[in-house]
Amino acid sequence: MKEAIRVANVQAFWGDYSQAAADMLHLAPEVDYLTMDYLAEVSMSILAKQMRKHEGLGYARDFIKVIESAAPYWRDGSKVKIISNAGGLTPKACAERCAEVLREAGCRGKRIGIVSGDGVLDQMQTNAANTDFNNLDSTQSLQESGVELLTANAYVGAKQIVEALDAEADLIITGRVADPSMVVAPCLFEHGWAWGDYDRLAGATVAGHLIECGTQVTGGISTHWMELEEVANIGYPIVEIDASGGCVVTKPAGTGGRVDQRSVKEQLLYELGDPGHYLSPDVEVSFLLLELADLGQDRVGVSGARGSAPPSTLKVSGTYQAGYHTSGSLTIYGPDAALKAQRAGEVVMARLAEKGMSPEESRIECIGAGAIAPLPHSVSEVVLRVSLGDSRREVLQQFATDWVSLVCCGPPGTTGYAGGRPRVHETIAYWPCLISQQNVTPSMEILEV
Repeated sequence: MKEAIRVANVQAFWGDYSQAAADMLHLAPEVDYLTMDYLAEVSMSILAKQMRKHEGLGYARDFIKVIESAAPYWRDGSKVKIISNAGGLTPKACAERCAEVLREAGCRGKRIGIVSGDGVLDQMQTNAANTDFNNLDSTQSLQESGVELLTANAYVGAKQIVEALDAEADLIITGRVADPSMVVAPCLFEHGWAWGDYDRLAGATVAGHLIECGTQVTGGISTHWMELEEVANIGYPIVEIDASGGCVVTKPAGTGGRVDQRSVKEQLLYELGDPGHYLSPDVEVSFLLLELADLGQDRVGVSGARGSAPPSTLKVSGTYQAGYHTSGSLTIYGPDAALKAQRAGEVVMARLAEKGMSPEESRIECIGAGAIAPLPHSVSEVVLRVSLGDSRREVLQQFATDWVSLVCCGPPGTTGYAGGRPRVHETIAYWPCLISQQNVTPSMEILEV
């Protein structure tokens, strides 16, 4: 049993800095685990669209390059273990591709744990009247909505990741797991905790919550971002979690950014909801008695988490096809720029109306003149953005055709049209709901490299 285990998160979302994993292994080779989070709600929508074009390709393809970058460290003797939800909708396919990469890199003998079984689409389609499946935002039932789901995945917990670690997996690829569970699992495995050690599990969940968004806890998008040094070299976070469940938040020496009480508190409050009842598949957590201690040198201690039994339900991330969307942007400059931009947007909307093609949803924004945040003075340069949504693709295609006519028929001072006509995109919408834990049966298997 280790005095403290060191877990670093080097991916906050699909599209994060792809070099972060290799940088962490170079700068902090003593780290025991790397976690990588690829699955925001929007990521599942992207994967659903990707799978419709390429059967079986329901995973984050960028992850393969990350494994390529980590392979030399394994080949040279690194004992680090990697846990990632990059498997998305098809974790086994992702694992098989990673195995190919590792064999080519000379990393034979590694073991890949595959956690799957989070998919609940069939259950939801055949039990659409189940009130657990009501949309958490609108409260509408799945049956009443008439929605045909494309994907539905439950946020499962740490249990199968622990099973993979027990089976000596070096790389663990999952589908839709709760973000903090990727940190909870190594704590359970290394410290020998029981599933009823709720206060300890709560501490590990807080640690996972603190690093799940990568550099947000080391100063990224923080209120003091302009004060930071070496932002181009901002360090990704590390948590050192002891046997009690307390942790120290830090980052590799020599990297940019900052870890202090302010950066840690900001991330603690991120997507928190009720601080007395933070829900995860592993434990329900109270943040109310947390204590922070500034230890200096980019180190902050966190303790005092309290836990209780996890909820009987799991959150589900569902997706469905909801029409189409598009948007066009142009820059308008000169006197009365905002007034000119507003009128230009109305011109395009009037032309659509004349054709009997008024969109179901539309928005005209003059960005730079208060569309996003009010400004105390008038401006002479704005970005006109017109966004449309409709169930009819042809309406949006007509908008795309009419849009570029503003180059000559619009106001003086119009520029930024080099991109040509706007593209029409399929809209994949989000359906959040619940499902009973007992109706979800995740599983684990090992793939030998």
